Amino acid sequence: MSQADNNAIAVNRRARFDYEVLETFEAGIQLVGSEVKSLRDGRANIAEAYVGPDGDEIYLINADIPPYSHGNQFNHEPRRKRKLLLNRKEINKLAGAVQKEGLTIVPLRLYFNGRGLVKLQIGLAKGKKTIDKRETIKRRDWDRNKHRLMKNFG
Repeated sequence: MSQADNNAIAVNRRARFDYEVLETFEAGIQLVGSEVKSLRDGRANIAEAYVGPDGDEIYLINADIPPYSHGNQFNHEPRRKRKLLLNRKEINKLAGAVQKEGLTIVPLRLYFNGRGLVKLQIGLAKGKKTIDKRETIKRRDWDRNKHRLMKNFG
């Protein structure tokens, strides 16, 4: 388990089941102060979120960061559109892949890096077909049974 796994705030477990992740990127997020404080409390949900290009920028849309409990009337909007901080080369690559190849950008994990900054791991992904999902379930079940057999009789 890496350092980033220990500092995970939210993980999108459904993403790797529904999508075949081809490439991953680490992006910063443009946040306001009350959002960071809410994230430090460990409160966030990226399961229903998605990432999309808008103009010449990339945004995280529909991610739920609840209002900070000790905030005042200047608290943030929970499901606002948040700008992702990437290099221009990465933005062009992601936007091109979405438009030309029909790929999807999915948020995989929201975490604090070693310096205490909030980062979002995003993946350039291709949607899985139903048969691929069944294959994933079969492989996961077989690995679980194999591990159980090796533990008991190995």
